[in-house]
Amino acid sequence: MNGLFFRLAPRALLCGLLVFALPHNAWAQNKTLLRISSPAVPQDWHAKMWTVFKENLEKSAPGECDVQIYLNSSLFKQAAEPAAMARGNLELSTLSAADLSRQVPYFSVFTAGYVIRDVAHQQKVFNGPIGEEGFKQVSERMGIKVLATAYLGTRQLVLREPRIVKTPADLKGIKLRMPAAKEWLFLGESLGATATPLSFGEVYMGLKTGTIDAQDNPLPTVRAARFYEVSRQVVMTGHLVDALFIAISQKTWDGMKPALQFKVQQAAQAAASYNNGNRLQEEAQILDFLKQQGLGISTPDLAAFRLHVNNSYKTSDIGKSWPPGLLERIQAVR
Repeated sequence: MNGLFFRLAPRALLCGLLVFALPHNAWAQNKTLLRISSPAVPQDWHAKMWTVFKENLEKSAPGECDVQIYLNSSLFKQAAEPAAMARGNLELSTLSAADLSRQVPYFSVFTAGYVIRDVAHQQKVFNGPIGEEGFKQVSERMGIKVLATAYLGTRQLVLREPRIVKTPADLKGIKLRMPAAKEWLFLGESLGATATPLSFGEVYMGLKTGTIDAQDNPLPTVRAARFYEVSRQVVMTGHLVDALFIAISQKTWDGMKPALQFKVQQAAQAAASYNNGNRLQEEAQILDFLKQQGLGISTPDLAAFRLHVNNSYKTSDIGKSWPPGLLERIQAVR
């Protein structure tokens, strides 16, 4: 027995040394690093959908990916994400039409009011030839591949003080907070208000002190940010059916095998579907909550708003920058 031990011991020792001498990757499968940067807060459906993405990928591609989720802009600031993805320093994020339009003017049309009718229209547009054409330009010009379209919400006007609003003329003199980008500011002006640039973090105090008279956001955001505490009325203009695009760095995508690309695409679509369903359900229920908080709910003359907004864009530099016929093609999608 002892003789057998002494004959086998050197061999076992050699094997043990080889374990430590060989690189870790020789024993463990390489994983594709997928870091996700999002400005969303954990309670937001746009944050929760990334967990769905991760869980879906862990089931379909077990052990193949290392998915890391960073919320609250803790990895990259929102404005820095497209550049980080183009360089290959960030793998995944969500981008808006405004983000894409800075390098791909094709997407400027989707920052305009009353272009997309509803969520069903949004999904048909972006999942069809129009979306395919735009996303190809994003890939070529920005080094980013769009995987799926998530519904951000339908933007409504929320006023600090009650006001009768039937047409855009009724918003004359109203200081309407908008993000500080030309596309957003023009949208605010096209609604008949005085567009006032203000960062999102300052909106609550701006409403409380009267620095601004109104803000526009999807109603779930109004609840999440507690804007209802400093507001008195919701005007259901429904002027922008907004989207977020789940996107991946083209460098990361090109480094994947086709089988993994398919699984990542499927995971992104599952995440978008989860988000869209929950967002729609929340929007359907939230008016009751806002009424309970004492806010009045009114619906204006939507035809008057749509006509005023459309005419504003037709004569603007923004509207003139759109590819010929693109608006008509979008509106023809049924």
